Amino acid sequence: MAPTPAPTTDSDLRVFCDPASVAVVGSTADPAKWGYWLAKGALSGRHRRQVYLVNRSRAEILGEASHADLGELPTVPELVALCVPGPHVSTVVDQALALGVRGFLGITSGVPDEPGIAKRIRAAGARLVGMNSLGLYDAAHELCLAWGQFTAGPIAVVSQSGQVGSEIALLAARSGLGVSRFVSIGNQTDVRAAELLGELAADEATRVVALYLESFAGGAEIVEALTLLRRAGKHTIVLTVGGSEASTRLARSHTGSLTSSTDVVDAALRVAGAVRVGTPAELVDLARLLLASPLPGGRRVAIVGDSGGQTGIAADVTSAAGLRVPEFSTGLESALAGQLPTGAACSNPVDLAGAGEQDLASYSDIVARLLNSDEVDAVVLTGYFGTYGADTPSLAERELEILRRMGAASAAAGKPLLVHAMVEGNAALDELRAKSIPAYPAIDTAVRALANAARLAASGREQRRPARRTDPIEVGYLGAQKLLRDTGIRFPSCVSVRGREDLGVVAERLAAPYVLKAAWLEHKSEIGGVMVGIADTEALAAAFDIMHAALGDGDYVVEELDTRPNTVEILLGARRDPDLGAVIVVGAGGTEAEVYRDVAVEAAPVDPDTARTMLERLTCFPLLRGWRGKPAVDIDALAAAVAAVSELAAAHPDIAEIEINPLRVSPDGVLAVDALVIEQHP
Repeated sequence: MAPTPAPTTDSDLRVFCDPASVAVVGSTADPAKWGYWLAKGALSGRHRRQVYLVNRSRAEILGEASHADLGELPTVPELVALCVPGPHVSTVVDQALALGVRGFLGITSGVPDEPGIAKRIRAAGARLVGMNSLGLYDAAHELCLAWGQFTAGPIAVVSQSGQVGSEIALLAARSGLGVSRFVSIGNQTDVRAAELLGELAADEATRVVALYLESFAGGAEIVEALTLLRRAGKHTIVLTVGGSEASTRLARSHTGSLTSSTDVVDAALRVAGAVRVGTPAELVDLARLLLASPLPGGRRVAIVGDSGGQTGIAADVTSAAGLRVPEFSTGLESALAGQLPTGAACSNPVDLAGAGEQDLASYSDIVARLLNSDEVDAVVLTGYFGTYGADTPSLAERELEILRRMGAASAAAGKPLLVHAMVEGNAALDELRAKSIPAYPAIDTAVRALANAARLAASGREQRRPARRTDPIEVGYLGAQKLLRDTGIRFPSCVSVRGREDLGVVAERLAAPYVLKAAWLEHKSEIGGVMVGIADTEALAAAFDIMHAALGDGDYVVEELDTRPNTVEILLGARRDPDLGAVIVVGAGGTEAEVYRDVAVEAAPVDPDTARTMLERLTCFPLLRGWRGKPAVDIDALAAAVAAVSELAAAHPDIAEIEINPLRVSPDGVLAVDALVIEQHP
């Protein structure tokens, strides 16, 4: 008798979180093998769905009878977990497809002809998670098809590495958080991360998404899915070790060598409204804050404690993390001083100077005042608080009462309050968790989580798609000039020459001093392809003879030297990542650009306002505002140039890289004195 076909599902991915039936092919009684763990996990949900164990020897497994193959089952399972050796996977899949199976979980690695298997699965209207997956878990639907144990909670984990995903789930459980859904996507032979992320937007059990990717192939779809999650009110925290493979190379231009794969990933995440962290622990620390508190409205942090040493260290750590510890206004400082003993530090950080020991209510009073101040975006409490009840039991209930007050103040103000606690595992910490106050065992851990939350709060940039351009890309400096002039970038007046006889028109058209360039070279200064400060036509002829003798025939350019005073040299460029698209790069320019590596990167295109924020992130930005009595340069014109080049890079799919270096910026505008455009090759 043939098995009854599986019912049609509403979504082809629903089968991976709430299948009506599951079969584990390769089930075994050996606890050291995958087939054991998946069988055990599947059986834990048999009150909710039909579970079949498939073992060619029909062995008894965990007290349950098994079947020799899928053809023996009374009904067709919706989801089949593949735990058989690689050479047998294809046969099992073909049998399952013939029966009408809708979903496959591929645990096995090293499977011959994975693409071909995936193609057959898709052609049959089924889907595959894996191969090389660690498994699936869904708390709400009581599905567990993975190695290990899981604790239910609000974090969804989508991971290209099974072990990294498992570490995130384990750390989340230790923090009292747990996971709502776990998907180890493995090789992404069929189902890709973007699809699974999109499904999570409607998952009520998920509040935070943890994503680990080693490749951002299909980057546009990933950004779209992350944007969907943000709009659904779910925060996404990303781990990666390299971004897209191609973005790790060093490009021919300075633009390419000055950006890393993570620069490109971060730029994409700022558009999507997600944030990248460095380790699984850092991810869970941030998730703890996001699940307990609102995002900070800015980067201004008030530090409060009962130790001058600890508050001082906290202030240093906070500033180093890119947050601000601003000096309070006279009014706020006076108000704090009126609540604290003489000698207390009230300007930020705030040292209670023993007030807490006299009355624990000093903590909640000061914290509440700061949370209600429009000078503060978040409060960090550091020091002994949280330890009073552990060391002095008679103070335990009072400490818990103060914690409740602080929790209420944080909720009422809509601002995060973080606590650095010196002890772990006591009643005070349990109360902190209950009152949605994230607590951390180290001040740097707390501050790092807050800094990441501030970065997340500042992300989520709406981005339009410019009209596609297809105009031809001409090689060399003159070709770059032609393309960039159309975007509004200004260049010096110039004359193109190929031989000494062409120099005669220079004096008629250009004003000395001159610059002579070998226009076809990408990096001219390194090989003698540029001479500057040529005083007159006689010196120009001599310079041309020298350069021509060294470099040979080609297109040379004579330009007027930019002699404007008070200029700052900036590098402006763009590059196209094959997965995540075009990015715009701006930074300190000149021949030392690669030494200083002072750059800001954003996904293209950007508007002038975003371009200006990029400039403000640069270490060299004070030079643009005017340094040591020099006048400020035309920052608005520079921001407009950044926006224009970003528009070109985003609109023209055949542009691999753009570099303008240097772009000379003065009080009366910007002037590009060298440029390079590299065409995208198939």
